[in-house]
Amino acid sequence: MLINKKFLTSASRVNSDWLLGSCVLLTTCLWGSVASSQVGISPLSIELKANRGQAQGIIDVSNNSSEPFRARVYTEPFTYSRDLGFQTLPSSPADLTPYLQFSPRELVVPPGVTRRVRLIVRFPPSIADGEYRTVIFTENLEENTTQDTQGNAVTIATRVGVTVYVRQGDVSPNLSVASGSWNREKQQIQVLVSNTGQASARTAINWTLKQGDTVVTRGNLAPTAIITESDRNLLLNYPAPGEPAPSPGEYQLTGELVWHQDNNQTTVPFSVNLNIPAQ
Repeated sequence: MLINKKFLTSASRVNSDWLLGSCVLLTTCLWGSVASSQVGISPLSIELKANRGQAQGIIDVSNNSSEPFRARVYTEPFTYSRDLGFQTLPSSPADLTPYLQFSPRELVVPPGVTRRVRLIVRFPPSIADGEYRTVIFTENLEENTTQDTQGNAVTIATRVGVTVYVRQGDVSPNLSVASGSWNREKQQIQVLVSNTGQASARTAINWTLKQGDTVVTRGNLAPTAIITESDRNLLLNYPAPGEPAPSPGEYQLTGELVWHQDNNQTTVPFSVNLNIPAQ
């Protein structure tokens, strides 16, 4: 999920993006006075394969509240950095925007109504095979005003994003676990997952932590996005909040990456050594 809020004051402007859970950029948040549980966007993710240079998709925006809301629709290129996660970009060679048409660009959604944003992708014949992507933001045009800790007036504009991936040609992801390490700041185990393929993937991780012949614990991580030709450090859910850190020493982290593409499942096993230092 992605919640993006833009904070404006007389002295500064802060624009922050963060990813919660998977790569799917969907959330329900405050639209003026419209409560978060009353706004919906679907599908959660749009992954398309171009056929003869063309592809189509639809985003549904629903208003289950008792008040109308108005929003504008626009796109930005994006990526996932190794440690910071989701980030918008000023430009990208993989930006889908030049080949994307969508309408409407401004939405007025009455109470109890669902509006559709229709997407059409048209690639030129000369375009190189690969994956092209963008995030489509729907931004509430009614901003909220509040106060910061110093009493300054702060305007908050909230936007909701859905990522769109379109693959041109026969391209696929190629994921592997490059290493495992101990994240001192988060006090958790992390794995560095690499994608050397030409397509992004959302991979789940099933893992087992062993010390010698003893199984310390097992767990799994929900699907998380790994952008093409990049890598990401992913935190495993161990130790859980409130649990003590494991004893210092040498461990073995084994398991498998699991992802889907075109209704086919790919499973790749991994095994890496892990050193947990003294705290």
